[in-house]
Amino acid sequence: MADRRPEKSCEQACESLKQQDYEVAVKHCTEALLSLSQYPPAHLPEACQAEIDRIKIETLLYRIASFLQLKKYGQADEDCRHVLGEGLAKGDGSFRAVLCCMHLKGKLQIVSNVLSKSLMGESLNGMVTKDLTRLKTLLAETEVRMSMLL
Repeated sequence: MADRRPEKSCEQACESLKQQDYEVAVKHCTEALLSLSQYPPAHLPEACQAEIDRIKIETLLYRIASFLQLKKYGQADEDCRHVLGEGLAKGDGSFRAVLCCMHLKGKLQIVSNVLSKSLMGESLNGMVTKDLTRLKTLLAETEVRMSMLL
């Protein structure tokens, strides 16, 4: 996996979120996701696929946070359903492992804070609230679990 552009775009998205440049974060996330879609899962070794899945989950979480800050709730909800659907459907623990790694690197708090702010301060429709609350709960559980281990 010599081409590191998706990883670089994901990192740039995180930096843009920290700098509160949400449009740029969405742009970087979209670039990363488009780049990742060029890798067909059936033709990759398991380790490479795991890394692609990690970048994809991280990127979608950053894009959700960015969309929420831009008040693009429908797009945030769509990405939220992708993260929850794909992440939890595997059932192999890889989704939770990505969340744990993000927590250890200090990246999960950014997304968690935006989710909390959106759920507390905005008037969202029921489906959006349900999906975002479910995601926020998973992030909070991860943070508590990791805090107990450290």
